[in-house]
Amino acid sequence: MKAFILDRYEKNARLRLGEMPEPELRDDDVLVQVHAAGVNALDSKIRDGEFKQLLHYRLPLVLGNDVAGVVLRVGAAVRRFQPGDEVFARPEATRIGTFAERIAISESALAHKPKRIDMEAAASLPLVALTAWQVLAERANLQPGQRVLIHAGAGGVGTVAIQLAKHLGAFVATTTSAANAPLVTGLGADVVIDYRTQPFERELRDYDVVLSSLDADVLEKSLRVLKPGGMLISISGPPDPAFAKEIGAPWWMGLVMRGLSHRIRKQARRLGIHYSFLFMRASGDQLEQIAALVDAGAIRPVIDRTFPFAATNDALAYVDTGRAKGKVVIRMD
Repeated sequence: MKAFILDRYEKNARLRLGEMPEPELRDDDVLVQVHAAGVNALDSKIRDGEFKQLLHYRLPLVLGNDVAGVVLRVGAAVRRFQPGDEVFARPEATRIGTFAERIAISESALAHKPKRIDMEAAASLPLVALTAWQVLAERANLQPGQRVLIHAGAGGVGTVAIQLAKHLGAFVATTTSAANAPLVTGLGADVVIDYRTQPFERELRDYDVVLSSLDADVLEKSLRVLKPGGMLISISGPPDPAFAKEIGAPWWMGLVMRGLSHRIRKQARRLGIHYSFLFMRASGDQLEQIAALVDAGAIRPVIDRTFPFAATNDALAYVDTGRAKGKVVIRMD
């Protein structure tokens, strides 16, 4: 099958279009014909080698962490899917590879595609929607009336997180550029902070939750926004000891993560705030709930650009600019 392949870790490396073996189907696997694939900053980070100590992939590697498509075959133990079903997923972190014609995905990571959107829109959702869900609904247990700050509201995670937070009944503030203010307001943001002209840490007070996808400077400033007992949840790091335990990392990696997050954890502790790092995990069950919200009109995908499969490297390069509003998607020819 045709696929875009990473031969070696290298910053801004171009993927090679080539042939890869057909995916092997385990008893609990579903073979999916890829119709569209979402492109994420995570793909660039894996390509650049930023996760090679954490995610031990065997090279050559097919990149891609989002997919929508049609079931071709199912393993002997699969019960929820059958050939012809339209599905979407974020494959398990150890089994990525959606920049290809076909992919085998564990049944537990797969969900039925929302009915009211097309394949490209569905492919834009899994990674970012699961991230928003696991931060806001699961870890923060966001409640009606609580106040949440979502950084980078016009980005892939931000556009979904704003809508999910509003669905959960929260008051939502977000940071973005002035040009993107109409977009995030249309998604439900109550307060929009222009990060270029308004220091958010001076404008906002007494928030319950902050979702941060930005750098260490923004992370530390976010502490000033939270009330005692609030939660600062980062999806960009630094990873903390709890995350090392969650993934069963070796002891030495736990020590590394403890050191990397020491400063922000100490600052948070002094203010009575809980800091944690979240690396999204695959979940078909959660995607089924997200699909229901999409079909009910509570969440709508936001797509910046769609590229043909042959232009996968161009799609990655566009994501690398950091200017995409919502998601970038690859469509199969």
